[in-house]
Amino acid sequence: MNSTAPLPDENRPAEIGITDFQQLIRKMYYEKDVARGVSGTFMWFMEEVGELASALRSDDRENLAEEFADVLAWLFTIANVADIDLSEAVAAKYGTGCPGCQKFQCSCPDAEKP
Repeated sequence: MNSTAPLPDENRPAEIGITDFQQLIRKMYYEKDVARGVSGTFMWFMEEVGELASALRSDDRENLAEEFADVLAWLFTIANVADIDLSEAVAAKYGTGCPGCQKFQCSCPDAEKP
């Protein structure tokens, strides 16, 4: 069999939840991130958002997936430096439905940001 797909890594979970991912990013990068601070970390985040914007205009699905992952990682990095638990923040804001209309299937007018 000659597959180009990587073999599964037994040390890597198939899925990573919000809390686990935030802790993983913290474990890998926290010291560097805190030294850089929120402002410096935010600039790296914005660079990754720009790379995602470019990837969205291409047909390279692998690059697109990588850029989504990078944006998410840098968002979690900023949350770590700012001492925000993203799992708690997401649950508080979206756990009972849309923040605008309070429904799980948003009925806000399209012109409004929920």
